[in-house]
Amino acid sequence: MSRPREAEAVKLIMSLFAVDRDVLRDILACVIETYGETDFISGLLPFDYTSYYAEEMGSSLLRRFVSFERLIPPESLPDIKNRTNSLEDRFAVAGKRTVNIDPGYIAKAHLILATGKGYTHRPYLRDGIYADLTLMYSHKTFSTLPWTYPDYAEKSSIEMFNKIRARYVEQLKSRKG
Repeated sequence: MSRPREAEAVKLIMSLFAVDRDVLRDILACVIETYGETDFISGLLPFDYTSYYAEEMGSSLLRRFVSFERLIPPESLPDIKNRTNSLEDRFAVAGKRTVNIDPGYIAKAHLILATGKGYTHRPYLRDGIYADLTLMYSHKTFSTLPWTYPDYAEKSSIEMFNKIRARYVEQLKSRKG
């Protein structure tokens, strides 16, 4: 019989994309103010994998991936997603978003993103938020799933997430002593 126990802390990550550098800079400052120091910020990346956001935000979006130094309890993900949704609303102009924030976390076994949209691979958490199993970790690397977003499936993204996970594992080791 399994015995319930507290979940291991996880590594908070976010994908931030915005209509321009200034908005991206400002939203990055906001998430750092809210969630603390980062230990990884990617360079500026074009976000051109989908036209899903084009009508609302335009087609020339810029992105950054971020991971945070402080580890979090995984059950805090719905609170974080609802807070980042509020930040998106704060930066909206005439009812249209200028920024998209996708929070998630890296654990030893997987990368989870938070979403407000349910689906077969997205179990409900609470407060209108679902967990999206985006990548699984096995054989010393993250691997994709049939529904993994193309930008998360790219080799460069997998390498980036592997490095963030390695930092996370080191943090767990140093916590234990």
